Amino acid sequence: MSDLESLILEYGRRAREAARALARSGTDQKNAALRAMADRLAAGGDAILEANRADLDKAAADGIGGAMLERLTLNPKRIQAMAEGIRQVAALEDPVGKVIAEWTRPNGLRISKVRVPIGVIGIIYESRPNVTSDAAVLCTKTGNATILRGGSESIRSNLAIAEALQAGASEAGLPADSILLIPRTDRDAVKYMAGMDKYVDLIVPRGGHALIETVVSHARMPVIKHYHGVCITYVDKDADLDMAVSVVVNAKTQRPGVCNALETLLVHRDVARAFFDKAAPLLAQKKVEVRGDESVRTALAQYPHLRSAAESDWTTEYLDYIMAAKVVDSAAEAVEHIERYGSHHSDCIVTKNEATAEDFLNAVDSATVYWNASTRFTDGAEFGFGAEIGISTDKLHARGPMALEELTTYKYLIRGTGQIKG
Repeated sequence: MSDLESLILEYGRRAREAARALARSGTDQKNAALRAMADRLAAGGDAILEANRADLDKAAADGIGGAMLERLTLNPKRIQAMAEGIRQVAALEDPVGKVIAEWTRPNGLRISKVRVPIGVIGIIYESRPNVTSDAAVLCTKTGNATILRGGSESIRSNLAIAEALQAGASEAGLPADSILLIPRTDRDAVKYMAGMDKYVDLIVPRGGHALIETVVSHARMPVIKHYHGVCITYVDKDADLDMAVSVVVNAKTQRPGVCNALETLLVHRDVARAFFDKAAPLLAQKKVEVRGDESVRTALAQYPHLRSAAESDWTTEYLDYIMAAKVVDSAAEAVEHIERYGSHHSDCIVTKNEATAEDFLNAVDSATVYWNASTRFTDGAEFGFGAEIGISTDKLHARGPMALEELTTYKYLIRGTGQIKG
């Protein structure tokens, strides 16, 4: 057994012990720990920023730039936002112990279905160091121990954040091993974690397609995954075009390097020219490259950043100032395109026609479906969940923003008075 495998197995054993103790912690103690974690994170901002600068310097030397570098970057505002997110989670209702249903059988047995922690949750992620905080905080609130494995590009930032969170948790009397971050970034760490079903109850991968495929192929426990964020917006023939331009530009350019940013734009043929006349100047200001079909290229003939769309563009998550665009003849054609090429993450229709909108909302089989709003709202905080552990594009157990409730399971408690089976 290699040193790395031994290390990860030891982390698994420690996390399992911590999970058993953490599951018995009350809401007040968990909330006190979260507030202490927020205070420690905010107070340790300088050390975290110093670690982040080292990560950014290494990333730049390795040729990482653009949206990936932006995802990696921390600043005082983002650290304070992370701390405030922890406080918001502390203020949320604790799902653990909630009675989902209860009933009494004719024989007098009283049966309750109650929410409980899952146990030990492994989070494998890339690039964004704020995931370290989000994942640890949500797991703590729900009584789960967590083992974190971040990417090599953010290892220093992740270690600094985890150290602050661990200090806060211990200060409130939670088990020291409630939050564990693997200090090594060897690729084999993913394989060893995924095979550790004796200690890890669930794995949530957050990252690129290759990472998720690796986790899925090796996992011996359930995996909740977010494969792609190919988010699509359809501008209907009955759309308010000023609203449509605002929604599209926001969804594409407000923060293009995140999973809920718009990647493909569909526009009804009847309004294509008028829409692009309005949208083109704003997209050009941001230097958005549009990869369009023939009709889009005709409507945007003078646009400075225009390319022909290839078949692969309809399934690409750019995470950059690039957008695929296509003209369609109906809302039904837009739905068909979404079902064929989309990722079931976040899709939107902009229209004033309520009947068309309701048909779209019902027909599109995605985790989140919008009417007249930017897909950028697919986020745990925006949904009122506090932080999130990821956006699930699966259908079972969790779908969409994964927050507190999605990090619990349930068990049945049966109370009797001596009943025996006849």
